[in-house]
Amino acid sequence: MSDLPKVSVSDLLDAGIHFGHKASRWNPKMEPYIYGIKDNIHIIDLQQTVPLLQLALKKIYETVKNNGKVLFVSSKVQATALIAEYAQKCDQYYINHRWLGGILTNWSTISRSIKKLETIEKTLANADEVENYIKKELLDLTRKKEKLVRSFSGIRNIGGRPNLIVIIDTNKEHLAIKEAVKLNIPIVAVVDSNSDPDNIDFPIPGNDDAIRSIRLYCSLFAEAALAGIQDSLKNSGVDVGASLAAKTEKDLEGVKKIEKTAKVSKAKVASKDISMDIKVAEESTSSEVETIAKPVKKATKPKTAVTKTTKNKATAKDSVAQ
Repeated sequence: MSDLPKVSVSDLLDAGIHFGHKASRWNPKMEPYIYGIKDNIHIIDLQQTVPLLQLALKKIYETVKNNGKVLFVSSKVQATALIAEYAQKCDQYYINHRWLGGILTNWSTISRSIKKLETIEKTLANADEVENYIKKELLDLTRKKEKLVRSFSGIRNIGGRPNLIVIIDTNKEHLAIKEAVKLNIPIVAVVDSNSDPDNIDFPIPGNDDAIRSIRLYCSLFAEAALAGIQDSLKNSGVDVGASLAAKTEKDLEGVKKIEKTAKVSKAKVASKDISMDIKVAEESTSSEVETIAKPVKKATKPKTAVTKTTKNKATAKDSVAQ
C-alpha cells in the first residue's frame, strides 16, 4: 500500500482552514465542528478536521485503487482553475462550471450532448465541410461548441456515472448532492461553518472560500488518487517505472501522468533555484559597480581644484603685468 498524504494541524493553520464565516451566518448543524468565536467569526476545530480529512483521502485512494471514477465538483470562481488542474493531474474527472440538472440522474441525455460536442468539433476541424457554411452558421457552431466544452469538457470521457463525488462548497453544489444521494453515490465534501453536513458521507470541516485552502484540498485529493493509481497498476502486474510494460492503453496513460507530475514538480524547483541564482548574481554585480563608481567620483574632485587654482594664478599674473 502506497503512503497516503499526511497533514498536520499546523499545515491546516497555514492554509487558513480554521476560519469560518460570521457567527450570524452559521448553520447550527455545524456546532459539533466549531471550536469557538473570535472577532464575531467562527473558528473551526482542526483537531476534528485532521482525522476526518484522512478518512476522506483513504476513501479516494480505495475508490481509484479499485478502478473507480472520482468526480471533482466546484463551480465557484476561486476553485474553477484548481479543480481542473488537479483532476487532470490524477487522471480523474471534474465539473468546474454550473451544474446542469440530470448529469447523474439523466445520463442518457448528457451522453447525447457529449456526442453532439464531438460532432461539432469534427465538423469545424474538417476544412471541406466548413466551406459549406456561411459565416453566421460557423459563428453559431463555434458558440455551441464553447458552451458544451464549458459544461462537459471534464466528463466527456467518463463513460458513465462516477463511483465517488468530491465537492467543495456544498451550498453552491446542492443539486449535485441531491442527485448523488438519490443514486447512493458516496460524497466527500468540504463543509464550512455555514454548510449543512447532512447527507455527506465524508465531511471535511474547513474553510471553502480561501484559494490557499482550496489548493491544499485539491493537492491532497490528487495525491491520494495518484497513490491509488500506483497500487492499482502494481496489483495488475504493471511496472510503474517502465511504461513499455503496461498492458493496456489506460494503464499507460496512468503511468505517464504519474511521471509527468513528478517531472513538473522537479522542473518548478529547478526553475526557482535558477531564478534565485540570477537575482543574487544581479545584486552582487550591481553592488560591485556601485563600489567601483564611488572612488572614481572622489578622484575627479582634486582635478577640478587644480584647474581653479591655475585659473586664479593666471588672473593674478595678468593683474601684475598691468
